[in-house]
Amino acid sequence: MKAYSKKKVAIVYDRVNKWGGAERVLLALHEIFPNAPLYTSVYDKKNAKWAKVFPKVVASFLQTFPFAKSNHEFFASLMPLAFESFDFSGFDIVISVTSEAAKGIKTKHNQLHICYCLTPTRYLWSSHDSYFKNPPPIFKFFPFFGVISRPFVFFLRRWDLGASKQPDVMIAISGEVQKRIKKYYKRNSVIVYPPVELKSLNSKFGNTIQKSKKEFYLIVSRLVGYKRVDLAIAAFNKLEIPLVVVGTGSEEKRLKKKAKRNIKLVGAVSEKALVRYYSGAKALIMPQEEDFGIVAVEAQSMGVPVIAYKKGGAIDTVIPGKTGIFFDEQKPESLIKAVKRFEKNKFLVDNLRTNAKRFNKQTFRKRFLRLI
Repeated sequence: MKAYSKKKVAIVYDRVNKWGGAERVLLALHEIFPNAPLYTSVYDKKNAKWAKVFPKVVASFLQTFPFAKSNHEFFASLMPLAFESFDFSGFDIVISVTSEAAKGIKTKHNQLHICYCLTPTRYLWSSHDSYFKNPPPIFKFFPFFGVISRPFVFFLRRWDLGASKQPDVMIAISGEVQKRIKKYYKRNSVIVYPPVELKSLNSKFGNTIQKSKKEFYLIVSRLVGYKRVDLAIAAFNKLEIPLVVVGTGSEEKRLKKKAKRNIKLVGAVSEKALVRYYSGAKALIMPQEEDFGIVAVEAQSMGVPVIAYKKGGAIDTVIPGKTGIFFDEQKPESLIKAVKRFEKNKFLVDNLRTNAKRFNKQTFRKRFLRLI
């Protein structure tokens, strides 16, 4: 770190308008580089209060566009211009954290550009077909959305490929993302797992979690299509055993209509309430394919095993038979079989927490600085 203490660093992120796993990465980077400003396409101060810790948040020209903060999908074709318009000439190191356009920033030969790639742009590559078959609710009112969007997708794919060549170093957040970077961008990358830090929660509530009676299964997720909470609800409707779903999103109303009485959707909850839900959970259910899946590590750090779809980041974070169980198909029947197998197994809290420690903030810091 001493070698870079006098270097000027900037951090870039696609958009600052929500809270999630990527945002925790940004806060971890802020701890490493406390003087680094944060650059982004749009900044929603109300929904991204966490960003106040940065000395400065610089938004692009899209900040002045109506609805851009909350409906960035409308402005996808302008994202390349938004990030190319930033001037980073005063910085030695620029770190882009991105699942879309932030990697396309312009830097000079005497600057170091490190890209922390959350995934190659999902709607252009790995999830293209499913995205345009089931577009976000905001686009469902547009007839022939898939046809109309083709020229924009063609342009954005070409730009995205070019943008992927801009960083000097590409970091993947998991083995799955590393494969996608190689497949779509034809680039090698190194893996640095995202940081997960629940040390304070464990010190406060660890004994409570160990002693609590396990009464239900748990999902902690945004309620959007690709998270496949609908699959879990279909499975637990048949199992008729308790399931608690923590989270909000565009699919919330539809999922509530599908859920039977054994399933409770409790919306957004406080940190303390979330710990209480973990304390009563038999296992965390992860029916989706995640790029990494921080929630799986969080659950294990709280002594809760995971039942996960055997694909994506879960392969990096869950040890089958030791910290959780996999199911092979995204079908209710496959998940039902996994739950029944889980009921016959026992998982040691020490194993769960030891595995979670592999992904702590200190390890992230060491690997990131070693890479620089």
